[in-house]
Amino acid sequence: MSSPESPRERAEPTTGRHFELDLRPMTRINLRPIASPMPVGFFAVAIASVIVGSMQLGLLGDDAHRAVALTIFPAFVLQLLVSILAFGARDVLAATLMACFSGTWLASSLVLAINPPAGTEVLGMLNLVFAAFALLMATVANRKRAMWFVLCVAVPRFAVASLFNFTGVEWVGYISGAFGLLLAGVAMYAAFALMLEDMRGEEVLPVGRRGPAHDAVEGNLAVQLRDLERQAGVRRTL
Repeated sequence: MSSPESPRERAEPTTGRHFELDLRPMTRINLRPIASPMPVGFFAVAIASVIVGSMQLGLLGDDAHRAVALTIFPAFVLQLLVSILAFGARDVLAATLMACFSGTWLASSLVLAINPPAGTEVLGMLNLVFAAFALLMATVANRKRAMWFVLCVAVPRFAVASLFNFTGVEWVGYISGAFGLLLAGVAMYAAFALMLEDMRGEEVLPVGRRGPAHDAVEGNLAVQLRDLERQAGVRRTL
């Protein structure tokens, strides 16, 4: 009596070679919808930017550094959470941006609170690198206009902040603070617009989605699932 064939392989009748069955008809991919975490991320950017910008404009006094550090620390926690949720939602741009913002707020709060030797200069280098990172992100985020505008303001804001850290010139600090408040305004608008969009299921305030970003909101389910098998977490390797 012959043994039954393995469910995963069979022999070709002419060559005797084995091959794997086509498993695609038996494959199921389960998706778990989540609320958009981006409003929280952009609100955290706005609040932390207001606090730091107010300090640079001299509105909080000369001894406010430690209090500012403790105030912006929650932005690190919130944006780290947003990053994790964005990775789960398969949005690599949003996840990467929020993760790097999170790390920047953490480093800034620690330097302001501890005031280590050469901390200001190191913070200046961090701000300069973050400005370069934001510029690179802006080149690929133009189809998400809300994020793109936030990045376009973040580039000069962190570049000028870096210059202020290196030079300590007072009027450079004022410019950095003004850019910080502008970044807060743009991030606040993006957060509010995206929150309204997620609550009502349609665009209420313009956020300027284009291309795949527009299809992600306006397209049907077939558009959403296109090429899903090639996305990270589904494909075998990153």
